[in-house]
Amino acid sequence: MGWLAAGEGYEVALVEGRVTARSTAGRAAGRQLKTLPKALREHPEVDRLRRLGQWLERHAASCAAQVDAWMVSSLPVPTALLAQVWPDAAWQAALRDLAVVGDDPEEVGFLRDATAEGELRLVNLDGETVRISPVTVTLPHPVLLPDLAELREFAAELGVVQAVDQIHRAVWLKPQRLAAKATEVRDFAGGTFPSRFGLAARASSLGYRVSGGYATCRVRDTERTTEAAVWIGEPYWDGDSQTGGLGWRDLDGRAIALPEVPPVAWSEGMRMAAALYAGRTVEEGKGA
Repeated sequence: MGWLAAGEGYEVALVEGRVTARSTAGRAAGRQLKTLPKALREHPEVDRLRRLGQWLERHAASCAAQVDAWMVSSLPVPTALLAQVWPDAAWQAALRDLAVVGDDPEEVGFLRDATAEGELRLVNLDGETVRISPVTVTLPHPVLLPDLAELREFAAELGVVQAVDQIHRAVWLKPQRLAAKATEVRDFAGGTFPSRFGLAARASSLGYRVSGGYATCRVRDTERTTEAAVWIGEPYWDGDSQTGGLGWRDLDGRAIALPEVPPVAWSEGMRMAAALYAGRTVEEGKGA
């Protein structure tokens, strides 16, 4: 966006999401100012740019949230759709450098470009640029990616920076041996917080939903939707609170036995429980 006239002797523009001014007169003409002059703070053009900046920020967050949802669900995404949204800077920032899989599940590449013709350009693990144009692609959850350690190492060499946490997302693999009727994991139970409100606030700040006495995370793992839930205490409890066990349930609220929990739902549930537990009160000193 170019510079717009605003008041006598000034122009304004949106620079990196912030309204910035520059002088158009005198010896300082063309020089970008460090702060917005008082005379411009209530100017209509400044107000319009502020509102535009806020909209762009919400749009960028919305794009990132949608891409994250595609990645967590590992659902097929039409290649034509990626090509259509790619010219939008916010969509491109959210999609660029994500690991993408086309028709061959063993062929993984980092997304670098999408053309109007529906062709995707990827950098594969050999460092070569390849072009694919399948009908759909997936942006796999890292727990489903083969050779994840190798992929992470190559991403570091390539200087990959992902706006949506995929390659370096914390993952938990489901143990092979689990009691057939077990429905709860307590690895991250017992984390103490000064108040239930503080624990609920932490869950919300991390992007999790708080419902009743639980922090929840809903995951669509291929065709099955599962909800992971961690007990955080009664809603109106005014004393200290502790994280409870982690369990999974279907959309009807029925508990799912641990051996039946899908791999992505397992990983995302454990990720939520670990993130909540990490904010606990840690005692210091000899008696800790």
